[in-house]
Amino acid sequence: MADPAPVTVDREGDVFVLRMDAGENRFSPSFLDALDAALDEVEAAEGPKALVTTGTGKFFSNGLDLDWLGAHPEEMARYVARVHGLFARVLSLPCATVAAGNGHTFAGGAMLGLCHDLRTMRADRGWWCLPEAELGIPFTPGMNALIAARLPVTTAHEAMVTARRYTGGEALAAGIVSALSDEDRLVPDAVALAAPLAAKAGPTMATIRTTLHAGVIAHLGDTGDAAV
Repeated sequence: MADPAPVTVDREGDVFVLRMDAGENRFSPSFLDALDAALDEVEAAEGPKALVTTGTGKFFSNGLDLDWLGAHPEEMARYVARVHGLFARVLSLPCATVAAGNGHTFAGGAMLGLCHDLRTMRADRGWWCLPEAELGIPFTPGMNALIAARLPVTTAHEAMVTARRYTGGEALAAGIVSALSDEDRLVPDAVALAAPLAAKAGPTMATIRTTLHAGVIAHLGDTGDAAV
């Protein structure tokens, strides 16, 4: 039996649901390939559309594949630049986006969530965390710009400096997410948030989102940022 696809895309009305299903959903090169292919499908679709991104099981995403990086240190700059490219792509999609945090959302996975317009999270399970201070891995300038732009100032400072692990309720209070849901309602609730925005998809939405995030996208595109 073939292994399940690491990323799948389904459609619920006008809303695409992108599901990451590769364990911790770390950003290996093959996983990034699968994400790019899924986003290609969303971008190519005509008419009303919106995107919900979620994971399966215990994890939304734990971000960078540190094991792969450890085995391929010579690829560091190219790899980080590619992750930056993923973030910039999600920020500039021509449709509204919602991240539905089904489980642990750490490091690069948390940053991927921040690239979405809205973020939700399970009320009963999972942490949101930027653990780089604990891991001894500095944020690139592009990552720093993303986090600073997408979180309240005091929350960004606390999350980055202390590596605090936020529960769903704490993440809601800190402005990291805008809504909480029970497990069985997480994706349906995220779809319900995204659906009213689907009719706004198109070139104008792409221009609005790209211009809104122009400063962050510029930092993410700076190849000088692609080293940690």
